[in-house]
Amino acid sequence: MSVSTRAVEPHRPRALLKRLGAGLITGASDDDPSGIGTYSQAGAQLGYSIGWTMLLSFPLMVAIQEISARIGRTTGHGIAGILCRHYPSWVLYSSVSLLFLANTINIGADLSAMAEAVRLLIGGPGFLYVIVFGAFSVVTMIFMTYARYINLLKWLTLSLFAYVAAVFAVKIPWSAALMGLFVPNVSWNSDYFTTLVAILGTTISPYLFFWQASQEAEDQRVNPKERPLLRAPDQAPDAFSRIRLDTMIGMAFSNIIAIAIIFTTAATLHANGTTNIESSTQAAEALRPIAGPFAFFIFALGIVGTGLLAIPVLAGSAAYAVGEACRWPVGLGRRPSRAEAFYGTLALSVLAGVAMTFTSIDPIKALYWSAVINGIIAAPIMIIMMLMTARRSIMGDFVIGGWLRILGWAATAVMVCCIFGMMVGR
Repeated sequence: MSVSTRAVEPHRPRALLKRLGAGLITGASDDDPSGIGTYSQAGAQLGYSIGWTMLLSFPLMVAIQEISARIGRTTGHGIAGILCRHYPSWVLYSSVSLLFLANTINIGADLSAMAEAVRLLIGGPGFLYVIVFGAFSVVTMIFMTYARYINLLKWLTLSLFAYVAAVFAVKIPWSAALMGLFVPNVSWNSDYFTTLVAILGTTISPYLFFWQASQEAEDQRVNPKERPLLRAPDQAPDAFSRIRLDTMIGMAFSNIIAIAIIFTTAATLHANGTTNIESSTQAAEALRPIAGPFAFFIFALGIVGTGLLAIPVLAGSAAYAVGEACRWPVGLGRRPSRAEAFYGTLALSVLAGVAMTFTSIDPIKALYWSAVINGIIAAPIMIIMMLMTARRSIMGDFVIGGWLRILGWAATAVMVCCIFGMMVGR
């Protein structure tokens, strides 16, 4: 090995980590407490037979998130910014309103799950933990510098490894688990399709589209070397290579964690006849007598870590969408004094989620149904995105075609079919 090679090699992991950003954070935040509850319910209700959906969703997730990232990197605007400039106002405001509503429900459900997880671990009043987690999320988003905040989110992705540890804390019949992973097994009934919509709504969520596109646009604002590809087409090869790597690693990470949760709950809850789990904390509590205190502990701890990662992404995507729709100055890289409306919207989104936990809305049901709502909302937004990326007036020479376009429409079709199957079966 040459001296130059030896000198570069130790820095390769660090260089790779620097190239990972929006895609990694997006993929990790996909496994929020709502997602954990959905995967837990799927594993408890259907066992290993639902595992194949993770292999199906992986290429679809990669495609739709790469398309989202390319929108932001090519145009310098998020999805709402493009809707504002090129589409009728009813399309813009209906999309943004649905996103804000879904995100608020998701934030409230996630805060409830995090607070309940801490209460199970150390006791104390759950409402206090809701307030603390909500305040912590808002303060860090507003007052931390952009670079430090993104690094914090990257570190929080490590909390998801708790669910990999959970797999090794229980006994899994790997032949049955791998059969469920590689051999599709479909039940033609409404409950099954509702679970599919919830899974797809968790893995392919509207807030992830808006977040990743806006983060690509944000990176251009804080990095003077980067410009929208419409103005700097020479940057396209490196930008698209980075986006693909970032997105594939982020989505693979997300799906590995989802498979770990499904396997853990299938091997414990489903195997012991516990099939009705509606939240992540309910799953953690049910694991304790079956799989032991260690599995319970890491499952509950993971809920807190993933919630701290997901809430900023949920609130941030809502603030980006509303801000871009209203043409306000937006961006976590801006000082609060220069983007007051943006940060106000961000804080309002979290505050609305906190307030939801003090209403009569059942947070356990909200956790699962927020995933279903995300799935229903995702379908029309995905259709708009696919039409958007075919327009030269928006994408210039970087209209999306080939296999990426095929997979994008396939993801959209799968989502629509699952929603249709859920509705028809009722």
